[in-house]
Amino acid sequence: MTARILVVDDEQSMLEFLRLLLEEIGYQVTTASSVEEGRKQIRESGFDLVLCDIIMPDGNGLDLLREIKQQDSRISVIMMTAYTSTKTAIEAMRRGAYDYVSKPFDVEELKVVMQKALEKTELVDENFYLRRELEEKYRFSNIIGRSRPMQEIFKLIERVARTNSTVLLEGESGTGKELIARAIHYESPRSSNRFLSVNCGALPENLLESELFGHERGSFTGAVREKKGLFREAHGGTLLLDEISEMTAAMQVKLLRALQEKKIRMVGGSNEEPVDVRIIAATNQDLRQLTEQGEFREDLYYRINVIPIQLPPLRRRREDIPLLVDFFIKKCSTGLGIEPRKISVEAMRILEGYHWPGNVRELENMIERALALAEGNTLSAVDLPAQILEPAPPIGDAPNLPAEGMNLEQYLDEIRKQLMAEALDRAAGVQTQAAEVLGMSFRSFRYYAKKMGLTSTGGFPVPEPGD
Repeated sequence: MTARILVVDDEQSMLEFLRLLLEEIGYQVTTASSVEEGRKQIRESGFDLVLCDIIMPDGNGLDLLREIKQQDSRISVIMMTAYTSTKTAIEAMRRGAYDYVSKPFDVEELKVVMQKALEKTELVDENFYLRRELEEKYRFSNIIGRSRPMQEIFKLIERVARTNSTVLLEGESGTGKELIARAIHYESPRSSNRFLSVNCGALPENLLESELFGHERGSFTGAVREKKGLFREAHGGTLLLDEISEMTAAMQVKLLRALQEKKIRMVGGSNEEPVDVRIIAATNQDLRQLTEQGEFREDLYYRINVIPIQLPPLRRRREDIPLLVDFFIKKCSTGLGIEPRKISVEAMRILEGYHWPGNVRELENMIERALALAEGNTLSAVDLPAQILEPAPPIGDAPNLPAEGMNLEQYLDEIRKQLMAEALDRAAGVQTQAAEVLGMSFRSFRYYAKKMGLTSTGGFPVPEPGD
């Protein structure tokens, strides 16, 4: 697209020279011979770049610069003057000018400055439209769900988004916790600032501290340059702490202090810096239970559990499955570059009856796989993977409640022990794999394994990490 340039100068010879020069390069050029005419052009037309003289008979170009920036801050402005003054240059830059050139100027230098200014405008425009797309994509009205649990969550998001309160999102893996977190951010007054996220279980303690709070150059081996950290990067915006239950005890202390004081200290630094960040925490674990077991700090739990939101698993919102299937068929078909297919009544019935341990994420992956491999124009039962067609594995017959009552906790512990032992056998004694089979965190699995005295296949004790 041809760049649109406005040149404002009271010298007709300069206007004509710049018009011919810039049109020869390929720009679309408009000229104005006064501050007032420049104002009129700015109001009536859109421009990518303005070249503006400072001293003119009917006003000051710096005033026009201020008005341009108030009307549309994305427009780059280059100031021109025959009266070189450091004070004037500083004032022009303070008011938002991209650069400052003195007359008579070098033509090639002017071309370079203009090209860089236009590249900046293009980047700002691209960021603006990307942000608009993100805002539209993550509006809670775009999150699919007509079931009562989801409608209640939508109402809660509307109320929560207007506040700065910390939110705790709890729910099984694949239920859309990050999607809800983004919706809260883009519905909030903070939407013009950044939304950032970090998986607290994906980084070792020292790297997580640096990722959150930043580090000074030379603070540790490999710290060749300063790092700002996510708290500073998200200043004025929102930070999602995903899988917060996996955070080590030492990091929990440091996070608690940052939340209480609203200040952070970089690794290797001595100064504290205030930060304004809204925290949304997410976990697929029962954080209250982990707190009671001593696996998570009680004071941090109450600090982040200001507004709890429990996301329901897909099996508890089955009426949403047809809507989600239709949405994912259209989305995945676009990604695969194929025409959207229909789905048979039988296939839909199977999907509605499946227990979906992986929730919405599993449903999306399954639809993409079926579309990629299906040969007909309609997805049928034969296009679904084998595990979808198999009935949910039985856990065992539920006992009848005895007349004298029963110890429910003891009964549940026995079931947990049985399933964990079977998972260990299936994973050949590897705790991390056994925990994954059961959808548990490694720390939680290790805690129960010790408590119950579980052994791996062959009767060997459950190994500690690194053994």
